[in-house]
Order: sequence, then C-alpha cells, then structure tokens
Amino acid sequence: MKKIPMRTCVITKEKLEKRDLLRIVRTPDGKVIVDESGKANGRGAYLKKEAEVIKKAQANKVLDRILEVEIPEDVYEEALNICK
Repeated sequence: MKKIPMRTCVITKEKLEKRDLLRIVRTPDGKVIVDESGKANGRGAYLKKEAEVIKKAQANKVLDRILEVEIPEDVYEEALNICK
C-alpha cells in the first residue's frame, strides 16, 4: 500500500491529502506563485481548495505572515480560478 502524503491547511488546520490542497510558494528569488505541481522550490503554505478558505486567507493576510512577503492579488485570483 502506497503512503498518501498529508498536509495541514493554514486556515482550517485540517490534515488533508496533498492533492486536496493548493500550495502557495515564495520562490528563492522572492516571487509568489501558486504551485499546482506541489514540487516548486521555496517556502510553501497549503490552503484547502475551497473559495471560502482562499478568501479568508486573503482577508486575514495569513499567507503574508507565513511566507514573510506581501502576496499580490493575482495570486489569490489564480487560486480561486483553480478551485472552480
């Protein structure tokens, strides 16, 4: 039986399978991207793939604190588009 990677959503604190989460990454050069592959280099944070969770992260600026950089609005828009 293959091991299923589990990660924790930074908003809901739920432990979910990695494929059920979105990874937001601050790359080594300081850019912030939505990492659909889950393998990009850099510091990452996971969000549940739900519009409510992404909007809550945007309102609370949780990712700004975790990734230690200001998150551009287009990153949240891209994440919302992926959730649909």
